[in-house]
Amino acid sequence: MKTPLFAFTLSIIACLSARAELKWDQTAVELHPAVTDKQAVGHFKYQNNGKTPVHFKSVHPSCGCTTAQTQKEVVQPGEKGEITATFNIGDRTGTQVKTVTVETDEAANQKTVLTLKAVIPQQLEISPTFVFWKQGDKPDPKQISVKVGKEFTVKHIKVTSSTPNFQAKVEDAGKGEFKIDVTPQDTSKLVASMLTIQAEDSSKTFYATARITNAPVAPFVPGAPVLPRGPVAPLVPAPGGPTAPAQPTAPISQTH
Repeated sequence: MKTPLFAFTLSIIACLSARAELKWDQTAVELHPAVTDKQAVGHFKYQNNGKTPVHFKSVHPSCGCTTAQTQKEVVQPGEKGEITATFNIGDRTGTQVKTVTVETDEAANQKTVLTLKAVIPQQLEISPTFVFWKQGDKPDPKQISVKVGKEFTVKHIKVTSSTPNFQAKVEDAGKGEFKIDVTPQDTSKLVASMLTIQAEDSSKTFYATARITNAPVAPFVPGAPVLPRGPVAPLVPAPGGPTAPAQPTAPISQTH
């Protein structure tokens, strides 16, 4: 009775040892392309350490700006190869993370996610990217800081407003930094403008937003008169209690 059981156990061990096994050198790559590079290319190497062939069923990048290509469709036992992932940089800057999902016919590990991280030099760093004034505020200037990336040399920048409601004045603060003073003509009307920021002799554009927003309503105090600075929502009587003004919605992502 022991012999059939022993033979069955050996057959299971043999099957497990004969299974396909794709071993990756690494599944994550970090690249630092130069300023002039148009693409960032990652190489993901593998080897079939199993006893049976491995078939690639699909190789899918996470977005249209990335392509992936495998050297072969079938990897024989002991064979090596690689998948090449190419990220088209375009106008993108900063840290970009793209993935490639690889599906094989391996029983134990059918899907593998490869990660390509590209740290792209950023010519200009804008902070903040949104300045605002409340309706009726004094039209004092607000400042935007522009820092030049260490890989770049920029002597001048230009700022263009999409509307004449805001004026922008650029000041060279030295050490690769500029200050932009943004001033509204008046704050009596709700208006927004897109500020386009460019370094000299560069086609890349950066953006910030200037806006006049609704003034908030003063908090309701029982027994005190309500003196709103802007339109107020109609009062709605609460069942069995005193009336209270509706609370306004705060502007999104406010940055002074």
